[in-house]
Amino acid sequence: MARESFEDEEIAAILNEHYISIKVDREERPDIDNIYMKVCQALNGHGGWPLTVFLTPLKNPFFAGTYFPKERKFNLPGLKEVLLKIVETWVSEGSGLDEAGTKIFEALRESGRENRPDHMPGEETLEKAAEEILGQYDRVNGGFGKAPKFPVPSVPAFLLRWWDRSGDEGALKAVLHTLEAMARGGIFDQLGYGFHRYSVDEKWLVPHFEKMLYDQALLSMVYLDAFQITGKRDFADTASKIFTYVLEEMQSPEGGFYTAENAESEGVEGKYYVWKKSEILKILGAEAGELFCSFFGVTEEGNFEEGNNVLFLPEEESSFIRERNINARQWFFLLEDSRKTLLQKRAERVRPSLDDKILTSWNGLMISALARGGQVLGGDIYTRSASRAADFILSHLQRDNRLLHRYRQGEAAFQGFLEDYVFLVAGLLDLYEADLQPRYLAEALSLNSRMMELFWDEQNGGLFFSSKQTEEELPLTDKDAYDGALPSGNSVAAQNMLRIASFTGEEEMRNKALQLMEYFSAFINRAPSNYTAMLTALDFSLGPVREMVLVGTGTEEDRVRELLRVIQKRFLPRKVFLFHSPEQKAGYELEKISPPVKEKGFVDGKPALYICENFSCRAPLTSPDELEKILTAQGVRSRQPK
Repeated sequence: MARESFEDEEIAAILNEHYISIKVDREERPDIDNIYMKVCQALNGHGGWPLTVFLTPLKNPFFAGTYFPKERKFNLPGLKEVLLKIVETWVSEGSGLDEAGTKIFEALRESGRENRPDHMPGEETLEKAAEEILGQYDRVNGGFGKAPKFPVPSVPAFLLRWWDRSGDEGALKAVLHTLEAMARGGIFDQLGYGFHRYSVDEKWLVPHFEKMLYDQALLSMVYLDAFQITGKRDFADTASKIFTYVLEEMQSPEGGFYTAENAESEGVEGKYYVWKKSEILKILGAEAGELFCSFFGVTEEGNFEEGNNVLFLPEEESSFIRERNINARQWFFLLEDSRKTLLQKRAERVRPSLDDKILTSWNGLMISALARGGQVLGGDIYTRSASRAADFILSHLQRDNRLLHRYRQGEAAFQGFLEDYVFLVAGLLDLYEADLQPRYLAEALSLNSRMMELFWDEQNGGLFFSSKQTEEELPLTDKDAYDGALPSGNSVAAQNMLRIASFTGEEEMRNKALQLMEYFSAFINRAPSNYTAMLTALDFSLGPVREMVLVGTGTEEDRVRELLRVIQKRFLPRKVFLFHSPEQKAGYELEKISPPVKEKGFVDGKPALYICENFSCRAPLTSPDELEKILTAQGVRSRQPK
C-alpha cells in the first residue's frame, strides 16, 4: 500500500484534502495496534496487516480493513472509492459514525467483562490441544493448516513438551517433519541463512521475504529442542545457521539486535534473493554450477516470477551425494565455496532495507535463544552475545526504574509494555542458566517484581498489555493471552513466574501463575490450540519439575563441565538449574536469591549435583555416568546426541 497508494499523487491529494493521515509503526506501538486490530476483527471477523482503520476526531473507529489496492481488484474495494465514500458519509451523518465507533468499543469492553474463569485447565487440556493441532497436520509437506503457512514456533514447542509428557510419537514425528521441511524449503535463506516470515504456498517453497528477529529467536529454540531430543546434527546446524545470520547481520555494534529486514529491494519483493539458472552457471562455471543448481532445485523455467528461482533443497544432502557418487569431503568444500561465491555476488545487489530499531521485547527473545544455544551447542560466542545484548538493554533501555520499549540512534523511547518485561525476564533467566552469573538472575527477579506492580490486575488477576501507570489514555485497557506468531505476554509471564518460584522457593509466585492461568481458563478450555505458549506454562505447573543445583568452585573444573554437559545435552523442559559456589562472592549472591542452596555443598570435597522433585531430594551425585543412568531411569525421553 505504501508503494501503490500512499506514494500515489491522486490518493495523496484525496487524503490531504479530507483526512488527517496517521501512520503507526506497529512494532513501536503494539498497544495501539492491539486495540485497533481487535476493532478490525470485530467489524470483519478477521484481521491482518497492513491494518487500515478510519476514526472520527474523537478516535472512535467506524470502518476498518487490511489491504486496499488503489483501484478495485481481486474482489477487493479500491482505496480511492473507499476514501471518497467515507467522505460522503461523514458529511451526511458524522455524528452517527461517532456513535457507531462508541458502540464498537463498548462491545469490546463487554466481551472482556464476559470472561468468567472456568475450571482450571489440566492434562486433558494439553491432550485436547495436541489433538486439535495434529488434526491440521499436513502429512505431505509438514506444517499445520493450509497456505499461507506461518511457522508459529509456540506450536511445535508445545507439541515437543506434550510428547515428553505423554510419549505421543505422532506429535514428535509431526514436529520433526515440519522442521526438516522448513529448513530445506525456500522459507529458509539457503545462502545467507535465517528464516523468512512465512511461505505463500503449502510446500514452504516461496516465502514472503521479510526476515524478523523474533522468528529467528523462537525458531532457533525449537530446532535446539529437536536436536536435544533426536541428536540429529541437521537440527543443530539449522540453529547454528540462524545464529550466524543474526550475529553477522542483525546485531548492532553496541550489542542490541535490530528488528527486521524488508522483503523488497528496488520496489520488488524477493529481488535480492532469487536467481536465474543462467546467472548461476555464469558465476560458478558449467560443472560446479550444474551441481549447485541440481542441489538447490534451480531450473531454466524457475519456480518464482519471470524465470527466477528461490533456492531450496528438493532432496536430502546424503541421498544427493549417494545418487551422484560424489566424494562427501569434496562436495562439502565445493558447496561451501559455491555458496560463498554467490553470497558475495548477491551482496553487490541492492539490499533490502534494515529496520534498525532495537526493541526490548524482541531482544529478550534473542537473548533466550542465544543463551540456549550456548548451553546446547557449546561455544562461548553465543553466551557472550546474549550477555552483550542483555547488558545493552539493561543500561540503555531503563529509566526511573522502568523499562523502555524502543532504542534507535541513541534515543530510547516509549514506556515498556508487558511483552518488554516478560520477554526480557525470560531471556535473563535463560542467560543465568548459561552464564551462571547470579546478577542476571537478580535482574530477572527485580524486573518481574516491577512488572507485577505495573501490569497485574489486583481485582481479577491477569496482566494488562499496557502499564496501569501509563500517561497516555487509550480507549481500551486490554489483557491478552492468544499465542500467535509471538507468544502472548501473559503466557510468557506465567512461565516466568513458575520458573522463578522454583528458583527461589516463593510459593506466592507460583500461586500468582496459577491465578493467571485460571483467569484465562474459559478461553483456554474453549480453544486450547490457540494458547500453546500458555499450555507450555500449564505443562510446567503440572510437573514434575526437576530442581537441579550443581555445587562447584567454577565451571573450569573438569567434573563440573562433565556434569553440566550431561544436563545441557538433554531435553529437560521442566527443569530449573542453579550453580552454587559456596564461600565465594557469587555463592553468597545466590544464597540471597535462593536460600535453600545454603544447605547444598561439596561431597568429599568434590563437585556434586543435587536433584529435587516434589519437595524431596535424592542423594547428591558426583559421577556424570551415574547422572546419565538416573536421567534415563527417570524416563527422560531424549535420544543421545550423535
